[in-house]
This record gives sequence, C-alpha cells and structure tokens, in this order.
Amino acid sequence: MSKENVELVRAAIDAVNTNDRDALVEMAAPGFEYDVSRAVGPWRGVYSLDEVPRVWEEFAGAWGSFRYEADEFIETGEHVVTPFTNYLRGRDGIEVQARAAFLWTIRDGTIARLCFYQERQDALAAVGLSE
Repeated sequence: MSKENVELVRAAIDAVNTNDRDALVEMAAPGFEYDVSRAVGPWRGVYSLDEVPRVWEEFAGAWGSFRYEADEFIETGEHVVTPFTNYLRGRDGIEVQARAAFLWTIRDGTIARLCFYQERQDALAAVGLSE
C-alpha cells in the first residue's frame, strides 16, 4: 500500500502547485485535519476540510507565487514524511526559500491528516523514525 500512498501524496503536492482545489478535496478524507499548530506565523492551528479553503486563500494571498517541492518521500505504514522546500515570491518580486516537513497520514486511499513540522527530524520522530 505504501507505493499508492506516495503516489497520492505526489498528486496532492501537484494539486497544491497547480491550485487544483477540487482535486485536493477529492483526495481528502471526510474528517480531514490540517495541523499547522507547530508553524511560525499567522496560520497556526488545526483546521478541518471546511476551513482549509480560507486558510489557503489567506496564505496564497500573502505571496505573488509559491511552489512546494518534496525533497524526498519517506514511507512508513500509513504515513509519508515529505521534507520539502517551499519556493515563495513576494508580491514585490523578492524570492524566499523555506524548508520544513509534512507528515501525511493516509487511510483507505485518502488523506486523513496533514501535519506541518518546522524540522525534518521532528516529523520523523512523530512516526518513530530518526535521522
């Protein structure tokens, strides 16, 4: 099942990068949670699927453009850890890169939870792995 989990995560990242919200909703489980409680910034908290479009709009509106690139896909059971680089461009053209990690929980072929970690090692520790 892990190959399918990785493919689902790849498709979700592609949907984020192409702003395909309908595809993302189709990939999400009914009780989906987006946990950014560990983030630094204004979008801290745990959000339901119904709240995600507002959070997405607020985040996207702060940038001229953004793109996520997974640096790797680390599979373990129902989880996929994706350390990533976020390429952001401000509305004034200033470019920024930020590195962090997502922990994806996949259940029954859907994304049940997406959890943000500032550090790769924290995401790995959450699933019982180490560097």
